[in-house]
Amino acid sequence: MNLGVLGTAGIAHHSFVPAVAKTDHEVTAIASRSEERANSFATDHGIPQAFGSYEELLESDVDAVYLPLPNALHAEWTKRAADHGLHVLCEKPLAVDAEEAREMGDYCDQQGVTLMEAMMFRYYPRTERMVEAANELGEIRSVDAGFHSSLRRWPAGTRFDPDLGGGCLLDVGVYAIEVARLFLGDPERVVARVADPEETGVETQVSGILAFSGGRTAQIDCSFRLQDAQYCRVEGTDGRLHADRAFSVGTDPSEFELRLPGRQVTESFDSADPYALELERFVEYAETGQRPRTDAREAARTLAVVDGLRKSEEIGEWVKMPE
Repeated sequence: MNLGVLGTAGIAHHSFVPAVAKTDHEVTAIASRSEERANSFATDHGIPQAFGSYEELLESDVDAVYLPLPNALHAEWTKRAADHGLHVLCEKPLAVDAEEAREMGDYCDQQGVTLMEAMMFRYYPRTERMVEAANELGEIRSVDAGFHSSLRRWPAGTRFDPDLGGGCLLDVGVYAIEVARLFLGDPERVVARVADPEETGVETQVSGILAFSGGRTAQIDCSFRLQDAQYCRVEGTDGRLHADRAFSVGTDPSEFELRLPGRQVTESFDSADPYALELERFVEYAETGQRPRTDAREAARTLAVVDGLRKSEEIGEWVKMPE
């Protein structure tokens, strides 16, 4: 598959484009609002075509686009790509809220193209094995998940721009919400405490509780303020799963711990590039017409929780989730 990349974001430079080189697919075009940046990126990665506008790339000879633009631009450029008949692999979060995610999914369905959210940890072998291992836990009663990213450029960049969909909930909190939903389903109610003590204009620390049917719960935490940490713990009536570096493991080996009565097991996984694995599944979905594991409907469910947590902070009480 020939891919175009809309934007020269760090994740494209450091993670996605190098991952494509490990597959049979190829990035054949890069676009930026700055022709100079596009040319520099193309030179660094050996990309044959560079464009000084996103629209020019959409009119070039590509089969699909990878979209790592700021969150608030995802919907516009996803729809424009769909108008050109291009499949779209859009960085997480797919949209800035649940309604926008649903609209994007409906639009791409109407245009007959595949839209997949690049929630790469969902395609990582450790995550897939943890879902299988969870069947040994009995009834899953709680999940505790968090992603803290101590940003070096504080407070600068798109993550701190409310007009571009900034804030730690959309940036890293969606990982914790996603894993809570993966093991518990969709919550009935949510409540949150949101902080921005430095007055950056976006939330920089969030703690939330998600309440599920039958008294099951999840606690999610995320921040730009605390030291780097990623974790996921799943508690069942018969055992427990735990993983560190639970979401963004890079290409390093990884593991998780399974504790059952009288037995403790650490399962290890060899080095793998989650972005390459994600891309392979995206191509498969696009070529077969199958609905992606991380499609717009899935993204909308996670973003509905984001919406609920933000509303909870606004009104100071629990928020009932839509059915």
